Amino acid sequence: MAKEILIKPIITEKSENLSEKSGQYTFKVAKKANKIEIRKAIEKMYNVSVDSVNTAIMPAKSRSRNTKSGVIKGSKSAYKKAIVKLTAGEEIDFFGDI
Repeated sequence: MAKEILIKPIITEKSENLSEKSGQYTFKVAKKANKIEIRKAIEKMYNVSVDSVNTAIMPAKSRSRNTKSGVIKGSKSAYKKAIVKLTAGEEIDFFGDI
């Protein structure tokens, strides 16, 4: 069940700063998932206790690039993002023993 709700963690410079400073982690989640389902999935998958969950739907973006054969147009689809705050003293290690 947790696999269908959590798609992948979002690992960017901004999300890494959030996790280091305030214990907030960012995930790409299923569009139909609600905050309660996201909380339960993260607690089950990573064995941590979640303090709060904030969600945002990121809009679709159109892209175009110039090539030798002309302009190629495409789009980046919309997705739902969850920012999860853990209780004090807990953390998630995405990279394990690298």
